[in-house]
Amino acid sequence: MTAPCSVTSEVGRLRTVLLHRPGAELRRLTPRNNDELLFDGVPWVARAQEEHDAFAAALTERGVEVLHLHRLLTEVMAVPAARDEVIAEAVDDPRLGATLQHATTAHLGGLAPDDLAQALIAGVAHDELRGGRGLTYQLMDRGDFVVPPLPNLMFTRDSSVWVGGQVAVTSLAMPARARESALTTAVYTHHPRFAGAEQLYGAHLEHLEGGDVLLLAPGVVAVGVGERTTPGGAERLARRVFARGLAHTVLVVPIAQERATMHLDTICTMVDVDAMVMYPAVADSLRAWTVTSDELPDDADTVELTVRGPRPFLDAAAEAMGIDRLRVIDTGLDPVTAEREQWDDGNNTLALAPRLAVAYERNTVTNAALEKAGIEVLAIAGSELGSGRGGPRCMSCPVLREPLV
Repeated sequence: MTAPCSVTSEVGRLRTVLLHRPGAELRRLTPRNNDELLFDGVPWVARAQEEHDAFAAALTERGVEVLHLHRLLTEVMAVPAARDEVIAEAVDDPRLGATLQHATTAHLGGLAPDDLAQALIAGVAHDELRGGRGLTYQLMDRGDFVVPPLPNLMFTRDSSVWVGGQVAVTSLAMPARARESALTTAVYTHHPRFAGAEQLYGAHLEHLEGGDVLLLAPGVVAVGVGERTTPGGAERLARRVFARGLAHTVLVVPIAQERATMHLDTICTMVDVDAMVMYPAVADSLRAWTVTSDELPDDADTVELTVRGPRPFLDAAAEAMGIDRLRVIDTGLDPVTAEREQWDDGNNTLALAPRLAVAYERNTVTNAALEKAGIEVLAIAGSELGSGRGGPRCMSCPVLREPLV
């Protein structure tokens, strides 16, 4: 029997999560391409894998079922329709030209499922392409990528997010990440684990990334708009969750369009049913527009929206959640320490249950403040994983959480 899939909050006990163990794609990073591929440095791959294995083990030890994206993708690459879809997406690149597109299609089409999954994730370099030909191929350098690698795939939160029992396959803004959604689409469409799951969003729509989507409470969704998610993406998601009866309120929260605050979850994450850890520098300035709809649910993108605001985010969130106030964990950080720990994903925690969260061990001051506030912290190493600017929440896509009582 297929296990259920449903997520209605950030803190309901986590039962199933989707991770991706970093692999050969990280070995493609060099000082020449790491900026383009959205990494701040060249990670030590073996250590990054050790850190990720420890993260997965910590989840398993707490009763969480861990699904690995690479394994699921390998299994669906035995399905002809899935193979055709992801290969077509991989070669849909104007850099290549028609001749090299045909040659790359033939190369990928001839691979066994496990080799194809590996090639789609780690990329295909010029010298690895069997049957390469054409002007574009001849003019490439030996180390150039015909199919670029996806080193950010380990941040599984961004390419899909579950809202209730439906999955939003997102539209990633950065060219280096755009193809990730094709792989998650293939898995959710063709893997028997997700048979019958309705898809709430799609990669062809306005830019929307999962790191900007927080399920503050059942029926209440916060969406950050900034560097990665556009107002149009937030509006489209709002219409769809209202149309399908998945939420009654969407809070649209503008955030600075900077790398340090690329997603809403780099600024704040929920750690209890009424509490979040938040970057102190924005706690008083963050604003939200409250979006609702009075129309009856109807599966369409034409739902009329009512927009109110802006008002302080914490006030708007508490009202939507039906509570007196939303507690903010006071980290008590001086400005320099606050900026350092925010950069090191100190606010990017993964809640395993109310008052139980995974965090990077290096953010000692933030973690101490969480513990003081009654939040148990499972501290994990992340010195190499963090080079891609992502913490425990970024690296995890919850598939099943218990509903809050």
